[in-house]
Amino acid sequence: MTQRCDRPKGVRVTTREFFFVTASFTDCANAIRALSMDAVEAANSGHPGMPMGMADVATVLFQNYLKFDPADPKWPDRDRFVLSAGHGSMLIYSLLHLTGYARPTLEDIKTFRQVGSPCAGHPENFELAGVECTTGPLGQGLAMAVGMAIAERHLNAGYGDSLVDHRTWVIAGDGCLMEGINHEAIGLAGNLKLGRLIVLWDDNKITIDGAVSLSSCEDIPARYRATGWQVVECDGHDEADIARAFDEAIAETGMPTLVRCRTIIGKGAPNFQGTSKTHGSPLGTAEVAAARETLGWKYAPFDVPGDIREAWLNAGKRGAEPHAAWKQRLAGDSNAAEFSRRMAGDLPEGFSLDSHIASLIAEPKKIATRVASQLALDAINAALPETLGGSADLTPSNNTLTKGLEDLTPGNYGARYVRYGIREFGMAAAMNGLALHGGVIPYGGTFLVFSDYARPAIRLSALQQARVVYVMTHDSIGLGEDGPTHQPVEHVMSLRLIPNLEVWRPCDAVETAEAWGASVARTEGPSLLALSRQNLPQLSSGGAAKGGYRLQAADAARKVVILASGSEVEIAVAAREALEAEGIGADVVSMPCWSRFDAQSKDYRADLLPRDALIVSIEAGVTTGWERYTGVDGLCFGLDRYGASGPAPDLYKHFGLTAAAIVPQILQKLKD
Repeated sequence: MTQRCDRPKGVRVTTREFFFVTASFTDCANAIRALSMDAVEAANSGHPGMPMGMADVATVLFQNYLKFDPADPKWPDRDRFVLSAGHGSMLIYSLLHLTGYARPTLEDIKTFRQVGSPCAGHPENFELAGVECTTGPLGQGLAMAVGMAIAERHLNAGYGDSLVDHRTWVIAGDGCLMEGINHEAIGLAGNLKLGRLIVLWDDNKITIDGAVSLSSCEDIPARYRATGWQVVECDGHDEADIARAFDEAIAETGMPTLVRCRTIIGKGAPNFQGTSKTHGSPLGTAEVAAARETLGWKYAPFDVPGDIREAWLNAGKRGAEPHAAWKQRLAGDSNAAEFSRRMAGDLPEGFSLDSHIASLIAEPKKIATRVASQLALDAINAALPETLGGSADLTPSNNTLTKGLEDLTPGNYGARYVRYGIREFGMAAAMNGLALHGGVIPYGGTFLVFSDYARPAIRLSALQQARVVYVMTHDSIGLGEDGPTHQPVEHVMSLRLIPNLEVWRPCDAVETAEAWGASVARTEGPSLLALSRQNLPQLSSGGAAKGGYRLQAADAARKVVILASGSEVEIAVAAREALEAEGIGADVVSMPCWSRFDAQSKDYRADLLPRDALIVSIEAGVTTGWERYTGVDGLCFGLDRYGASGPAPDLYKHFGLTAAAIVPQILQKLKD
């Protein structure tokens, strides 16, 4: 007999029609449970407990509430769904497969966690359409969702409900809510009153070690309410109660909502459910068989019957009609071309900083590169409406606020400057979400030494290929009196180790402008600008785009090549002058971006680093790493220790980072 899969009374119909199938709600939820435990069992690795526990919540969400269209996973006005508890990746893989996304296929799911499968251990945004962001490092998914929710409100303010009118949904576990970044993220979201952000808390009271009570007595709902959130609760295994909670969340538009879903981890596994045994290990053959019996799932591994598949595919098709209506609105909107350009990530035709750079060359400036950055941003922000700036409470020091920008607030979502507060990690993660949402290019500032606070999110920027620009000022002992706690020593080098992160350390105003031009144009990953506090002379006439270039050529027969970055290029130039006075030819090569230099042709690099010359490096940081350019027979001048408190010129002299201290050592090396 055909039965109707109605939602319970009171559930809002927004983006779907009722459909007739022979599968029940429980059947649909159990398909998620079965696929999840089967895939984990086949891989002999994974986390079956969370997908099995949240299957009912996810079924209500994807069948009745989430606005999406598997036929076009990049539809700009889709709801964003973030699985912050990324260890439960089989939940989203099951949902994408069942609702009709092109991938993952059933074969993909069968090869879960295997080399070459898009079904990685944790969801990766570059592997599957429908995965909005890479998650797994707990807490970061929720924090990125805050950025997505900011982007939605910001773009809505500019383009209206007809083009931008969607929500951001998150599934988060106890671990996501325990992590320190959660405090930062929810504080930011509450302050900005992001009413389109809804977090579904998988409150199963279990972590890997056992009961949550072993490590926490926190009143999480009270904490969320204290930061400006609405909190509602539901039985996470009762379809009607879940829908009632979702309706309450949707009805509240003035604050974000935490939905406390009381669930049983591993639900359906009769001997293991409700325990940590289901968290991060396969259930085992016997328990999988027992779960099938408990759930009434009589089908073979990976087998989903046709009526259940039909129910899920129908759920996936319900987004087609609102998507088509949105396309019609877009076609008739006067802002269609500009909106589409921004969502595609394209810069305006003809955008360039060439005129700004030309003006710098015409009128050289001795200024700190953080000030030069602000000058470049003045030009960028005037030409690119998609830039969205901010700082972690260091705006006057980072120089990230430019002319005409206003603070983004609940009363002014269309503004372009975010006051992130003292939340470096939260800021970085939110910027990832902003970038991944699309339509904006986020940049944010803090001190370089505080990149340590943000580093996990910077790494995810690079992994996810997110177009984020980090503005990190006070980049060396040159910041002076604040002393070693604030003086970066190892930071630039350690950041260079992150794959796909372009680290820039410009030497003057021209290189800073070039670095900014390259950073906003880069679509395949993040950039980080390490900028000086102290004033630096203008030395460059351009060339930084290649990462390393010959700033000054030898006059006498070349015997030495001096490499330097940032504020130490000035020292390299002074050292060259002293060597030339001794009749020793020396080139100066400015190296603002290693990864860009490494990407140049072999011939180009060999021309700058000839084997018949002594290669010397100067940088006010750890010397480890420079050997790749200087070779074992070269000289590396830097700071393989922590700094000290004192005026910047005195510190450079104290640590031997002056031409007067370096040149005699070069001369001695040439004699050896």
